[in-house]
Amino acid sequence: MDALRPVWAEVDLDAVRANVRTLRALVAPATVCAVVKADGYGHGAVAVSKAAIDAGAACLAVALVEEGVQLRHAGIDAPILVLSEPVPSAAETVVAHRLTPVVYTATGIDALAKAALSLGARDPVAVHLKVDTGMHRVGCDPADAVALAAHVVDRPELVLAGVCTHFAVADEPENAYTETQRLLFEEVLGALRAQELPTGTVHACNTAAAIAAPNARYDMVRAGIGIYGLAPSPALAGRVELVPALAVKARVSYTQTLPAGARVSYGLRYETAATTRVATVPIGYADGVPRELAQRGGEVLVAGRRRPIAGTVTMDQLMVDVADLSVGVGDEVVLLGRQGEERIGAEEWAEQMDTIVYTVVCGVGPRVPRRYV
Repeated sequence: MDALRPVWAEVDLDAVRANVRTLRALVAPATVCAVVKADGYGHGAVAVSKAAIDAGAACLAVALVEEGVQLRHAGIDAPILVLSEPVPSAAETVVAHRLTPVVYTATGIDALAKAALSLGARDPVAVHLKVDTGMHRVGCDPADAVALAAHVVDRPELVLAGVCTHFAVADEPENAYTETQRLLFEEVLGALRAQELPTGTVHACNTAAAIAAPNARYDMVRAGIGIYGLAPSPALAGRVELVPALAVKARVSYTQTLPAGARVSYGLRYETAATTRVATVPIGYADGVPRELAQRGGEVLVAGRRRPIAGTVTMDQLMVDVADLSVGVGDEVVLLGRQGEERIGAEEWAEQMDTIVYTVVCGVGPRVPRRYV
């Protein structure tokens, strides 16, 4: 059944495929792991995963065990990396669904080995050792890496299939801290090899590092924001030709003519300068449009023109000052994306709201149906 509310997000899967191919060419001979956590950064994890694999991604990555299970239930058979160590109670689910978790504690390693034994897994469960080289979020201390790798190797139910780390400031290409982290990671890899411990697939780069730190690409890069066609930061914009995959659109639900001096929406912060027409659009902050976007200069595209959002964005609706444009109920409004010669990108919202593009696309809420084009 068609959505009863005229609001939708268009996801261009050909753009996803193109971005994966672009990144594959950039980082070769390293492979690309497509990061599809957070419902594919708001684009839809299942559809994006299939498109990414179709375009040659070697594997997928998620943040949560539940996200990996969702992909398996959708029939996706590709390797799926879980980027944080699962809690022990999730270990049997990990094994049963053939997920590849990262590990960084003896407790986590033992739980997975126990689960594999309990479920009678025919093959050893692949795990990747995650090393904290300076992000200080998750990962083992570099000094503990050899002991933990040996602990994995000592468990016949497991196989050490990879070693990884994560960069904290790769989106700041001039920041020397990325190289500091890389050199520490190299020390860890050297220590593992000196003890004849396997390193498997070595990976460290997110999209930003894949672009800006070619000496850190190793065997695989974990590409997230790039596969959705967005640069990780303004400093990296234009370094690689990417195609934005997401557009957010709606249709005008109501119009009215207001006199000069009329004040619009909660807080009455927007005042009409002259007699003007105002169009109501049935999308709001519950759908991911920032509440204060109008006060930060937010615009939409309607009738091929940029027009300002009039007043505070409400939970379910927003208003647009369309002036004397010929705009009526049912006309298309583009919040993110292209209409005619104009485009509003996630980068624009991010700059206006002093945030990053990740929060913009991830913030497009579940009430907004995704249409794949």
